[in-house]
Formats: sequence, structure tokens, C-alpha cells
Amino acid sequence: MPPEARSREFLALSAALTLTALGLYATSLTLIPLLTGRGFSPALAATTFGLLGAGQLLGRVVYGPLSAHTSPTGRTVALIGASALALGVLAVLTGPPAALVAAAVALGAVRGACTLLQATAVADRWGTAHYGTLSGLFAAPITAATALAPWAGTALAEAVGSYAAAAAVLAALVLTAVGLAWSARGNG
Repeated sequence: MPPEARSREFLALSAALTLTALGLYATSLTLIPLLTGRGFSPALAATTFGLLGAGQLLGRVVYGPLSAHTSPTGRTVALIGASALALGVLAVLTGPPAALVAAAVALGAVRGACTLLQATAVADRWGTAHYGTLSGLFAAPITAATALAPWAGTALAEAVGSYAAAAAVLAALVLTAVGLAWSARGNG
């Protein structure tokens, strides 16, 4: 195993993006019940979910210029912070419907940008030597969190009483990831 994979920076960054992925995917994949709980018809909630997907494309388009003008740590902290903000807005915003749709699109945008952030994190900080091994080790917990997210979002909503309350808990969790990302700044 390359020594970078055991470094505090590597582990902190992987943990930060794992928590972020859990929050983003658990909330976005339970968006329809969150919105129907806020009075949206199932059709409008499903349409909004589709617009979240369009937001992902927007986030991926914006990532290139963001990457060109920020450091790896700067964009990581900014995108994780934006993720926490988007989750928090969805947790507390009750209307109007257009504002909730905009919040869902924003959630999709940060989710799309975070996909590219994850894909470039290892090479941006540790170069391409041992890239396959490092990238696999880095992505493994993120992938596991993403796979568990639909179940985790639903289980959390049942435990705390609503999908909105679950989004609030996940926003707080992702907010802690900002600190982890900042602590990983040794290589970026």
C-alpha cells in the first residue's frame, strides 16, 4: 500500500467526501417523499427530482472553471460547504414551490460538481504515481456510503420523524466534513 494512503490528509479527505456523499445521496434519493411531505403533488415532486438531475449537469459544467481558479483544498471546502448549505435549505424551506425547486437544482449542482471533485482529488494532491491503488482506496468508502444512502436516508427519516428532519441531520453531518476537508490541506 502506498504511504500516501495511510497519511492523515488522505484519510481525512476520504472521510470528508464519504460524509458528503452520504448526505447528498441520502437526501436527493429521498427528495420525492421530502417534497410530497411539503405539499407537492407526486407529479411535481418527480419533475423536481428530474430537475435535480439537470442540476448535476450544471455542476459538472461549472466544475471546470472552478477548478481552474481554485486550489484543490479551496474547491473541496467550498463544494462541501455548498453541499451542507443546499441540504440545510431543503431541510428548513417550506415554500414557495419555486424556491424548493431551485433548492433541489442547487443540490443537484453541488452533487454533480462533487462527482468530479472526487474523481480528481487523488491526482490533484498526490499525482498519478500509484493512482489506481490510491484512487480505489479513496473511493471505496465513498462508494459504500453512496450505495447505503437510500436506505440510510429512509431509516434516518423514520428515526427523526420526517424527511426534512433527516435532511437537517445530514446537513449538520456534511458541515463537519468541511473541517475534515480543511484538515486535509497538507497536499492541496
